[in-house]
Amino acid sequence: MFASIGKMLIVFEVVMVLIGVILVLMGKVPFLGKLPGDIHIQKKDFGFYFPLGTCIVVSIVLSLLLSVIFIFLNLFKK
Repeated sequence: MFASIGKMLIVFEVVMVLIGVILVLMGKVPFLGKLPGDIHIQKKDFGFYFPLGTCIVVSIVLSLLLSVIFIFLNLFKK
């Protein structure tokens, strides 16, 4: 029981480190936040920005990354 909790904590820590690295590097990616599909409305005294295209790209990348991690972890299970 404790071994499975330990494995889950290790996976959680690795995912948290990857999220931290992504957040640090996100400011250095020039096209992130300016993709087609990002909604930006600017009026006289009102501004609205919703990064829809960026959210979709980040979601796809994270889904692929987590799939690879879970496949990798299942290889060690056998």
